[in-house]
Amino acid sequence: MAAALCLFRKALVQNNVLCRSLSCSSTLKSKQWRLSKGLSANRNAEGILTDGPDYTFLDGRPTPLLQKQKLRMLRQQEYAAKIVELSAELDFAKQKYQDDNRKEADERDAIIKDRLKRKGKNLKGK
Repeated sequence: MAAALCLFRKALVQNNVLCRSLSCSSTLKSKQWRLSKGLSANRNAEGILTDGPDYTFLDGRPTPLLQKQKLRMLRQQEYAAKIVELSAELDFAKQKYQDDNRKEADERDAIIKDRLKRKGKNLKGK
């Protein structure tokens, strides 16, 4: 039955016929609603229940980080370090490019300045 349904659906798609889903899942609607509201697609992926500590001490001591929280924090630190490194390389490349253009323009101006000199009688009369 499922194979026949698959073949039927492929035939409809090949013939440019709009194919409607035969079933509608509530999780699919929930996922679309969450995405339309700017939330994550999976409600268990992030939030107060997953990001917060499992317990708290009554005397106010901080709770130790969970294993995945540590990994997430280390990954974020690596991303930040990589961003800083790449932005420094980008700034260096921009500066080098500007310096190269400036040197090239100076060389061009020097060549033009040397080329356009008076010669002969005009040089002696000056």
